[in-house]
Amino acid sequence: MRIFEVKERTLLLINKLLEVWEDSVKSTHLFLSNEEIENIKKYVPQALNKVSHLIIAENENGTPIAFMGIEDKRLEMLFIKNVERGKGLGKKLLKYGIENYGINELVVNEQNLDAKGFYEHMEFEVYKRSELDEHGSPYPILYMKLKNI
Repeated sequence: MRIFEVKERTLLLINKLLEVWEDSVKSTHLFLSNEEIENIKKYVPQALNKVSHLIIAENENGTPIAFMGIEDKRLEMLFIKNVERGKGLGKKLLKYGIENYGINELVVNEQNLDAKGFYEHMEFEVYKRSELDEHGSPYPILYMKLKNI
């Protein structure tokens, strides 16, 4: 496996990452309907192209299996293919982001209990809560900071 920052964001790469995103969301965001996922999916390519630091994890075949986006020391996104979950990849990516990009803050859907628990395990704690997500939908968001900063 290889973890690296992408400099050139080609359409082919964005489409591969979109597949990772969709697979991940369908297995972790069980509170979203298929229609909501399809609606959100329209905005993902723009987010992938806009984020300052796009970090990818590839398997030995060079296929993306996970990615994260970082903006100003804040984790903006972290998605892992479902078949790769539970193997320590999220921990590797987040540690990489903390060590190389100074990640100290993130937001997570309150209803994504696995992600919330993972971030708590990685020493993040909730400091604020919002009833609505960034699109104004009724999915509470938790704002988390790295402990002891």
